[in-house]
Amino acid sequence: MNFHFDKYHGAGNDFIIIDDRDILFPNNEHQFIKNLCDRHFGVGADGFILLRKSEVADFKMIYYNSNGHPSSLCGNGSRCIFSFAQRHGIVGETGSFETSDGLHNVISDSNGLICIQMGDVTEIEERGDAVFLDTGSPHHVSCVDALEKIDVQQQGANIRYGAPYNTVGSNVNFVQKTAPSSFKIRTYERGVEGETLSCGTGAVAAAIGAHYLGLTTLNEINIHAMGGPLEVSFETSFGHYKNIWLKGSTTFVFSGNFSL
Repeated sequence: MNFHFDKYHGAGNDFIIIDDRDILFPNNEHQFIKNLCDRHFGVGADGFILLRKSEVADFKMIYYNSNGHPSSLCGNGSRCIFSFAQRHGIVGETGSFETSDGLHNVISDSNGLICIQMGDVTEIEERGDAVFLDTGSPHHVSCVDALEKIDVQQQGANIRYGAPYNTVGSNVNFVQKTAPSSFKIRTYERGVEGETLSCGTGAVAAAIGAHYLGLTTLNEINIHAMGGPLEVSFETSFGHYKNIWLKGSTTFVFSGNFSL
């Protein structure tokens, strides 16, 4: 069977996306997805996304990491699939979609940036001088003074596989403050098992984590990843973070076909 796909990236975080509203793509093709995401022997991507019908929103997002296995919310993938849905006439400038952690509202602003509303964050755990929180995906956030000197692959893997995360694992973010409302970030992504050019849920975790640790008092934060800038805004109430939005650009890269 032949499948048509579009490739997108959001701040360098890239995805293969398929319109699977007819549910033709098998759910258990883990090795095939892994091969497709391989940058040497496949199309190459950080993740693989299926767009399917939803009874409660404009569409449903099914997300797979590049290891071929289903995963939790992907922030940049969410923004990219909304751009994909716009391109294929499924949604307009606003909409909503269903994913593993619930429903999300999305807006395409006047500059063409895609803004996704994230779930509330009600629990933040301190882990030494770092914090752990769930922004749709689990994230460890560590604030550092010299981001460029961090061995993200080695240190990220040590934290991702070490206690208390162990085999379940966590995404790992290293964050450096550059201005009152600006931070640089590098992320080791669970499921990719390496550094990616950006991570949407990681950017949200970094912004909220920095605010929680007192590194900023502002609620509109610029996060600068290697793949490009992202913006995070939120409201706080009694230690809870709500009305959280992730904003950034999305780019259509190319289309193609593959056989399964």
